[in-house]
Amino acid sequence: MRRLIYIPIIHGEIDMGSLADRLKEEYISKFGADKWREHLNVADELWNEIRMRLERLNLDYKKVKLFQDGLPKSGKEMDIVRELGEKGSANYKLLLNLIEKGAQLIGTEDPQLLIREYNHVKDILKPVPEGSNRGETAVEDGSERLEKYREIGALLLSERDSYIAGRINESLEEGETGVLFIGIAHKVDKRLPEDIKTEYLT
Repeated sequence: MRRLIYIPIIHGEIDMGSLADRLKEEYISKFGADKWREHLNVADELWNEIRMRLERLNLDYKKVKLFQDGLPKSGKEMDIVRELGEKGSANYKLLLNLIEKGAQLIGTEDPQLLIREYNHVKDILKPVPEGSNRGETAVEDGSERLEKYREIGALLLSERDSYIAGRINESLEEGETGVLFIGIAHKVDKRLPEDIKTEYLT
């Protein structure tokens, strides 16, 4: 039997990489600084809960493979995890802890798909150009970009989910347990083969 522990996650500020400042500005402009702090607090609480629940599973980590949302198959997976863990990411600190216990880290995502999504999000976050015809024109431009984001974003998410499911299928051996940390918008669990028993962390 192949087993997968499926863990929906919320990304913290450090996990957002070079887009963090712009995403933070957008979030605060729409919802306010208090809501941003609340979001970060919720993320911290979630990671504490995930860590405790994983500990209760008493996994044999020598038979565990780790799959991470946003971690490209690159040959530099450990460098990425160490860097973000050292910066304070709760997600990546937990990965380091599990690796120290014997778990194996697997490059999870297609680098080209991640680059495409990064460029797509960066394009959406570009400020509306300055000029005399702001107001309605700016709103229309923003609405068009948002609609474009939803369409292209949904397609990219679907492609990423298919790739991640494929990586899990080709990496996970009989008798092994996978642990997948994945953003809540993903639907990787719908794309896995039937012989992988998926369990949700509760």
